[in-house]
Amino acid sequence: MYQRTTSPTEPTPTAGRRRFTRKALLAASALGVVTALLAPVRAGAAPAPAAPTAATPLAANGQLSVCGRQLCNASGQAVALNGMSTHGTQWYAQCVTDGSLNALATDWRADVLRVSTYVQEGGYETDPAGFTARAQKFIDAAHARGMYAVIDWHMLTPGDPNANLARAKTFFTAMAKKYKDHPGVLYEIANEPSGVSWSAIKSYSEQIIPVIRAQDPDAVVLVGTRAWSSFGVSEGSNESEVVNNPVRASNIMYTFHFYAASHREAYLSALDRASDKLPVFVTEFGTQNYAGEGANDFAMSQRYLDLMKRKKISWTNWNYSDDHRSGAVFKTGTCNGSTWTGTGVLKEAGVWIRDRIRQ
Repeated sequence: MYQRTTSPTEPTPTAGRRRFTRKALLAASALGVVTALLAPVRAGAAPAPAAPTAATPLAANGQLSVCGRQLCNASGQAVALNGMSTHGTQWYAQCVTDGSLNALATDWRADVLRVSTYVQEGGYETDPAGFTARAQKFIDAAHARGMYAVIDWHMLTPGDPNANLARAKTFFTAMAKKYKDHPGVLYEIANEPSGVSWSAIKSYSEQIIPVIRAQDPDAVVLVGTRAWSSFGVSEGSNESEVVNNPVRASNIMYTFHFYAASHREAYLSALDRASDKLPVFVTEFGTQNYAGEGANDFAMSQRYLDLMKRKKISWTNWNYSDDHRSGAVFKTGTCNGSTWTGTGVLKEAGVWIRDRIRQ
């Protein structure tokens, strides 16, 4: 989530397929015709629904890769994933349950869940093994419902990802070892770098990507960009610094974040320009201001969504929780109950984004 003020103003080859067959078989296991979904994530959760008859997003698309500037499926066709991001799992694990994920997969019809593991702020650094296990539980639950999972290393403060380099190596080694044979993961290695140069972010990325590739050579890696993943716009720069000095790695995409009530024409134009030259994944956005608060600007949000639809840019919305802020999709207190489907449990932003995902 953004913690800042607003600013003033090459295609990569696909990775090898050494584990494609194994991953394809695992993707097939996520077909809608499976007989059961994952066991309840917590005691008392809603029972798993009857299996749908259509193929799930994971089963239909299989192993993803970057082809040119697009995210492509196992058949080489450009795809765009639409879904939701969790809030910090140190605060809102109760919102990621069997019932809520059933709703996300079948009622919302989402393709992807971004699982956000905060590094600081009471997160990973306080219990590395515990938060790794928690993230894996939620990723497994998304897979069981045929959704992809973005493994979000949610570094926020400090803004230099190199401050957590050792922790990131430990975390992504564990994640890549577990999911090396699974087609359903994308690795987001730095949520929102800030107050740090692009060269420092690039250096960090070129140290973390090999850690992942040593275990999992196939999966797409998502690289955070400068100034809260704005391609530098929030600190007075633009996408040219990435275009002219890209990360030396294949099968990667660059992330862009926006909050529509705060981030206007300069940001929309940067996303448009950057996605003409680079593979881009919008791993976080909101319809409110940069703090995920305040009134929704659905008109500006729709302009972003129209652009992303036209250019097949994948996205996940912030956030799938019942936080008191307007950017959390559920009404406060929903996560203490057992009703997740429909619009009655949703805030205004939740109703709007659910409708866009269902479309």
